[in-house]
Amino acid sequence: MDTNIITYLACICFLFVFGRIFIVPIKKILKLAFNSALGGLLIWIINIVGANWEFHIGLNFFTSILIGVLGIPGAVVLVIIKLMLG
Repeated sequence: MDTNIITYLACICFLFVFGRIFIVPIKKILKLAFNSALGGLLIWIINIVGANWEFHIGLNFFTSILIGVLGIPGAVVLVIIKLMLG
């Protein structure tokens, strides 16, 4: 009976340590995914506003991740690049 209790406690400790090791990368991945979704929304808004002036930024994986990583400055960079390339 004592061996079962020690085994259960060891498993609980192992799960706690294992969870702590992998929770930080999961949080970063979820934050990147959330920011990328917001980036896609921001590109969509830029495209709606820019439609009056025939301005369009492609909404794809690269642009969404760029804005997800850089935030609002990433959107500004995409607009500047689009204006420079014409």
